[in-house]
Amino acid sequence: MTFSIRNATSADLLAITEIYRDSVLNGFASYEISPPDLAEMTSRQAGIIEKGYPYIAAESEDGALLGYAYASAFRTRPAYRWLVEDSIYLASEARGRGVGKALLRELLTRCDALGFRQMVAVIGGASPASVAVHKSLGFELTGTLKGTGFKHGKWLDTVLMQIALGEGTDTDPDPATYPGSLFLG
Repeated sequence: MTFSIRNATSADLLAITEIYRDSVLNGFASYEISPPDLAEMTSRQAGIIEKGYPYIAAESEDGALLGYAYASAFRTRPAYRWLVEDSIYLASEARGRGVGKALLRELLTRCDALGFRQMVAVIGGASPASVAVHKSLGFELTGTLKGTGFKHGKWLDTVLMQIALGEGTDTDPDPATYPGSLFLG
């Protein structure tokens, strides 16, 4: 499958909303039960982009959106500002074809360049495919939270994985390298 990775834009929001809708209704990655509408997805994307986090898309040769990914705050307390959480969602036809791995690799590159020091994956439903993709790019298992969600008639575990970016915890972060718009409101 041939595809390219680029910044996601507002023009992608119809496709992003549909990809996420399918994930909410048929999958376990998101613990939402009712899929958000276009207005809500527009608000979510704008909030992430406005704070300077990367929000990217994978597009096929014929222009179809295959998936999207973004990094965002793990928590909003200021001491967490060097840590980001990744989120990746794929169209059903793109699963198992390297699209998710390519999106995650690009997120890692962009977050490292922004000066973040750690990335965490919060894998709802403990998806073996998602765990494998993260592991293949160097993430380490840091824990499993048992029975954290109940969806589609079953209890779900959440897997936590983590990877160091840049110098990780070997040195103190340089506030000058941190994007100033993040964590400001």
